[in-house]
Amino acid sequence: MSIKFYQQPKLQRPDLIVGWPGIGNIGIIAVDALREMARAEEFAEIEPWDFFYPKRVLIKDGELKDMEFPSNKFYFCQTSKKDLIFFIGEEQPTEAEGAYAKGEKAYQMANLVLDVALKFGCERVYTSGAAVTLIHHTAKPRVWAVPNRKELIPEVKGYENTILMSNITGRVSQGTITGLNGLLLGVAKKRGLDGICLLGEIPAYLQGFPLLYPKASRAVVEVLANRLGIRIDLTNLDDLTRQVEDKINQLYEKIPPEVKDKLEQLKYVTYAKEEKPGPITEEDKKRIMKDIDKFFQKGGKED
Repeated sequence: MSIKFYQQPKLQRPDLIVGWPGIGNIGIIAVDALREMARAEEFAEIEPWDFFYPKRVLIKDGELKDMEFPSNKFYFCQTSKKDLIFFIGEEQPTEAEGAYAKGEKAYQMANLVLDVALKFGCERVYTSGAAVTLIHHTAKPRVWAVPNRKELIPEVKGYENTILMSNITGRVSQGTITGLNGLLLGVAKKRGLDGICLLGEIPAYLQGFPLLYPKASRAVVEVLANRLGIRIDLTNLDDLTRQVEDKINQLYEKIPPEVKDKLEQLKYVTYAKEEKPGPITEEDKKRIMKDIDKFFQKGGKED
């Protein structure tokens, strides 16, 4: 279990921004887009042997020539505002079935990522993922924030289009951060690092589909770029968002009218700054989700 360094950049108190795959790949799309915008350079990677099985093997002339593993790479850049380290992992290590990190391997991975951060004097970590909630796919996603110290709350409250998860959990039953996005935040706190997780909203009725959701990634990019001093060009994200929304709209048209009518109600769910619920009650939400789940469980095998 080791880290391979290709460069030893000279950095001053960099922030670490981390992305892994997850629901809608919201976090990894956001972090990778920021990495490209910042023109960050690769400087290290975590060797994969102790964490992952090969994702494919190369066979040539009947002979196995090589194995390809999920990559876990570090990048750096220096902006006018901050020095930055990006970490992007193609897969979350797990010791059980499922897509999200669990067990000792996940804990080891989190600590290795932070070992590199601390080696270069990092004091703050950002992670990103998905916030599954009852919004309509035509709505602008907000960003839910979870800091790992109460002293960070006033700062987070000042982020544009962002709300503390703690102001929402009692109404939509979302109180956990799955996988390494949450684990890394906790390990960072234990090791003396500030941490903030930023979660882009994704409609609950899309969470089970193998679809990207770059619309939420875009919302996260806007928040992070503003905080980190990265000049953003959203052209590629906007193009990807349009492509994905075309697919979502095609799927949406296949939904039976009685279910679509319930989804249409989500267009009218509005919230004030402190999360005062709009015209749909909690009972309405439960009924909508029950009907949605019933339809997608039934129709998912056919489409």
